[in-house]
Amino acid sequence: MTLFDQHRLDISRLRLDTEGLRRGWYSDKYFENVVRVLEGARAAGYHFSGISPRPLPVDVSHLPVGEIQVEAQIFNRRAPYALNVGLEAALVMLRRAAGYYEKGEFVERWRELEVEAVEDGAFTYYEGDTEDVQPVIKIRGCYRDFGLLETPILGILTRASRIATNVYDVLKAARGKPVLFFPARFDLPEVQSVDGYAYWVAVQRYNQDTGSQLVPLVSTDAQGEWWGGRGGGTVPHALIACFLADTVEAMVVFAEHVPVDVPRIALVDFNNDAVGAAVATLRAYWPRYQAALLTGNVEERKRWTLYGVRLDTSANMRDVSLSPGQGYGVSADLVRVVRQALDNAWQDWNMFGDQAGAAQEFCRNVKIVVSGGFKREKIEQFEADGVPVDVYGVGSTLLRNDAETNTDFTMDVVRVLVDGRWVDMAKLGRKPNDNPDLQPVDLGQFG
Repeated sequence: MTLFDQHRLDISRLRLDTEGLRRGWYSDKYFENVVRVLEGARAAGYHFSGISPRPLPVDVSHLPVGEIQVEAQIFNRRAPYALNVGLEAALVMLRRAAGYYEKGEFVERWRELEVEAVEDGAFTYYEGDTEDVQPVIKIRGCYRDFGLLETPILGILTRASRIATNVYDVLKAARGKPVLFFPARFDLPEVQSVDGYAYWVAVQRYNQDTGSQLVPLVSTDAQGEWWGGRGGGTVPHALIACFLADTVEAMVVFAEHVPVDVPRIALVDFNNDAVGAAVATLRAYWPRYQAALLTGNVEERKRWTLYGVRLDTSANMRDVSLSPGQGYGVSADLVRVVRQALDNAWQDWNMFGDQAGAAQEFCRNVKIVVSGGFKREKIEQFEADGVPVDVYGVGSTLLRNDAETNTDFTMDVVRVLVDGRWVDMAKLGRKPNDNPDLQPVDLGQFG
């Protein structure tokens, strides 16, 4: 469950390949080899006959290695922190696929596992010492019952936590302004649901930490599947091309045919004249809005309210409204020029009295949405410079995976059970760790 709503994920939405998990289809082969060795040792009645280099408090010559009970801990090493997501999915894997095949029948063994986990949305912190980590899952049980699941469990945790942490960092950079989640086109369709869930968790955590009330905004229905959201959006460049590069006509017909609960956001860079397209669209919407205002038609007012303009100028282009020497792409200069043009557009409409006030408000309420190449560093610079952006659209950078953002998880066996006593057995450089956020988990809840 998450820290925010205390609800379990709808397991049917995970679409896990249970049979594939049980068969090791998604597992690194050496885990399959481990299971084969342990099963063979169990079948042969093997007992430990080697010499352990570790000091052991008891005689281990009678230890049935094939049925060895272990304590495994799962942790990550992203510094200085990671926002952990994917715990629910990992626990479902344990519930559905822990066990082994015997005579062609799968023997479920999840009931024999003792599991602790943090909740989706919990932070862990790391300062570079591999002996000082904060586990997000601890499992005690027969290793061969869950060893095959290490690869897929680490995989879901790694991806979801990396994206959630990246999103959280961008939200901090944006200082409470909405961040649209636009990375769907940069990866396989199959990952959209988990990616969108990671984004949603990051937004909820940011709201909890800062007292904000940001609304999660995703671009596809799949991205909202795990948390009950729906995709939203306005217009791509393709629509303007269908209207023969007439941005205004495209936005007028859009408003006529699209439900009023969809915000009208004009994409104004098609002809590299953001100011011209933004002001012309406002001018086209205003008479219709004005008529609805005079008749008191609330729905028509919504239909003809221009919520925003989106700047998506290519990085190799300088908008025609800018002077030589000013920035290319979606630059701070362009945003400021567009903001000024929007705020002052009403002055050419010959409005007087109350109508002038309404026209001024109509123009100044239009938000500026920016997209195209925005990453944390650029957003931080925009915010530090006071650039009047209202909404950031962010795409591929939220999938970023490099030395700084890598959020890989590791599972280590750190103890083994000998004569009822848990004995430390981590590889050198690792040791058992605790985390106060770990809570006992009843795998039976995952049905």
